[in-house]
Amino acid sequence: MGSFIRPLFKTMSILCVTIIFGLTNLACNDASKDIELNKEPVITTYYLIRHAEKDRTNPQNPDPELQQKGLDRAIRWAEVFDQVALDRIYSTNYERTTMTAAPTSVKKDLDIEFYDPSNLDIEAFKNEHWGQQVLIVGHSNTTPEFANKLLNEETYAIMDDTDNASLFIIRFLDEEPTSMVLKMD
Repeated sequence: MGSFIRPLFKTMSILCVTIIFGLTNLACNDASKDIELNKEPVITTYYLIRHAEKDRTNPQNPDPELQQKGLDRAIRWAEVFDQVALDRIYSTNYERTTMTAAPTSVKKDLDIEFYDPSNLDIEAFKNEHWGQQVLIVGHSNTTPEFANKLLNEETYAIMDDTDNASLFIIRFLDEEPTSMVLKMD
């Protein structure tokens, strides 16, 4: 009888150790899942606008400044972004785009950084600005194109040449994008 109990006891001991080890491992795995579930998401937001109204008095000028209406709009954009904690401001290297970004740049005490829309590595740009809020000032063709590249889909068409009021907002919650367009008239 004693010879029967020892192997049974040994088998039961191994079974108990296996169960305890399995439960401990399960608890550890569940704890790591809880940590991941309770992790704060990373929010990245891109605000894209077209330059404000440019001076059209000389159609031959490839780099016109803003007209007065455009200067007024640039100041209103600065008021719009007053409540946004911007991390960076980008503009193409043109008078009309830098003049549009300037009031926001001054108000936020952020330098305007230049980008070339035709030579942009979108994945590197997204990685560099992970978790940031970024203003990007462009043109009627580059603004929706930039938004499409961020979204990795063709959502937006080239803007009408008279549209200086659209604000594209592309937001990533971790890797999941959302987008919308608002108008500031």
